[in-house]
Amino acid sequence: MTSVFFEVIRPGINSTFQDLGRKHLYHIGLPFSGAMDQRNFLISNSLVGNKKNEPVLEIAYQGPLLKLKNDNTYFAITGNVNFKIKKKTSEIIDGVCYKTYSLNKDDELDIISTNKSVYGYLAISGGFKVEKFMDSCSTTTRAGVGGNNGNKILINQKIYINNYKDILTIKKINFLNPKIEFIRILKGTNFNYFSENSIQKFLSEEFTVTKLTDRMGMRLKGPRLENNKETNIKSEGLIKGVIQVPADGNPIIMLSDHGTIGGYPKIAVVISADYDKLVQLPINTKIKFKLIELKEAEKLYKLYKMETDNLLSQI
Repeated sequence: MTSVFFEVIRPGINSTFQDLGRKHLYHIGLPFSGAMDQRNFLISNSLVGNKKNEPVLEIAYQGPLLKLKNDNTYFAITGNVNFKIKKKTSEIIDGVCYKTYSLNKDDELDIISTNKSVYGYLAISGGFKVEKFMDSCSTTTRAGVGGNNGNKILINQKIYINNYKDILTIKKINFLNPKIEFIRILKGTNFNYFSENSIQKFLSEEFTVTKLTDRMGMRLKGPRLENNKETNIKSEGLIKGVIQVPADGNPIIMLSDHGTIGGYPKIAVVISADYDKLVQLPINTKIKFKLIELKEAEKLYKLYKMETDNLLSQI
């Protein structure tokens, strides 16, 4: 059978293969990585009948322009994404997220951009042919490991597709990415390093997402957080969502490709239930934090899981 593939006409700003990430490798300096917005990742695979951990193409801001070669396939895009299907007949279809579409030989898929968000997800029926590293296809570009030899997709590259599964009915769900009033947090291990005045500012004033933000971390700008004890500490292990405060007093939130150790005091950590919402906040968005207790965070995560499972059951 002839190989089916996408020809990359435009790669986009930051298009990488991602799945649910790799586990238990912090001790050798490798983070989980994986899809930044895991709910949208799972929905995209469900819409095309894939297993939940099938690798997808994660796009950030501007997406790729892809041309399908040699056969037909089905796809779905999730997130808040502008895209068009350019048929070989010259017809142009305005795409709608959270819906399955067919794509025929020599059709083009133009993923133009995300809309007031950061990440979108392209899933193909049958999945992409992507090599695994440490039991995951997730691409960690800073380490040069994972799918696509640890690289973003490149212009003129061929992206090969597994034999697609025929979809008898077009699937669609009505889903709106949730808005947020606060990012909820737990106390960090160095919470008491900061003055009462700084903690009050941290929990009451706004911070702005700066352009120094990527899959590794999110730098914020806002009221300066004063450290009464030590601005640098011995390097300790880090986790996804932890908020470090360097000497300049502006917080940095560690994201999916974060370094596994760090020497800045940790004032807080974003709860798991709010992580998908956090990573979708574009540059110049205002953030406010709300401190909660561990028991509440656990309940919110259970609710997040139930809501996700309910969405997937509707597909």
